[in-house]
Amino acid sequence: MIPRLYFDTSVFGGVYDEEFEETSFLLFEKVRLGLVKCVYSDLSVAELKNAPENVRTHFNTLPKENLEFVEVSEESFILAEQYLLEKVVGKTSIDDCRHIATATIYKVDYLVSWNFKHIVNVFRIRGYNSVNLKNGYIQLDIRSPKEFVNNENEN
Repeated sequence: MIPRLYFDTSVFGGVYDEEFEETSFLLFEKVRLGLVKCVYSDLSVAELKNAPENVRTHFNTLPKENLEFVEVSEESFILAEQYLLEKVVGKTSIDDCRHIATATIYKVDYLVSWNFKHIVNVFRIRGYNSVNLKNGYIQLDIRSPKEFVNNENEN
């Protein structure tokens, strides 16, 4: 079964960020080859509208058969608010919360992000999953793209 990875918007921009470009490129090669499914949302699309042209172009060249579009639902908004009420993050991180809630509700295999402050952070992950469990949802596995591309050729 092909893993379904919810890409937050930072991953799309990572292709043109000096610090993250090599790993991001390798992850998108996995998408192109159909080794992973790139799950994205209408929130991602809205955020990409404000991204540089090269980031939008890169996204638009991904093979549609290896993408899965999901919508941020009312249920996502409610769960995202729960993260804020539990003080997992502050109110300025509401869109991050919506990405996490959407990935949770659609039961993706992993959420991938380059946002180490508000998303890929052991204390935040514990907080998000505590709220998820309290509200009857799955525990969401949150990782950086590095975990999907590094050390593959080592014995």
